[in-house]
Amino acid sequence: MKVSIDGQVVAESTRPTILFETGLPARYYLPADDVQMDLLTPTDLTTGCPYKGFARYFSVTVGDKTYEDLVWTYPDPLPESAGVADLLCFYNEKVDIEVDGELESCPTTPFS
Repeated sequence: MKVSIDGQVVAESTRPTILFETGLPARYYLPADDVQMDLLTPTDLTTGCPYKGFARYFSVTVGDKTYEDLVWTYPDPLPESAGVADLLCFYNEKVDIEVDGELESCPTTPFS
C-alpha cells in the first residue's frame, strides 16, 4: 500500500495492520520504518479512545505546505489494542491511499 499527499509518496508498506471500527473506514496502521518520518513533526494534540487509549499526533510537511495533525499513533494502547502500539495511521479522508495498485475512494466521515 502507498500513502500520498499532493502526489508525493509519504509512506509505502507491505505490512499494514488494518483496524476495522464501527462507522469508520478501515484504518491502515503502518510501521514507522515504512513512513518518511523526516516529513512528520510531533504536535501537542492528544485524543482519547475508550477502546484504544490515548493517541499522539503528527503534522506532515510536503513541499512548503504543512498538514496539521494528519497522522496519529498509540504509544501505549489499551491491552485489547496492543496490535497497533507505535504504528502510524493517516486520515484516509485527507490523503490518497493506494492498495494493491488501486486508489481507494476518499471516505466521508466526521473527520473529513
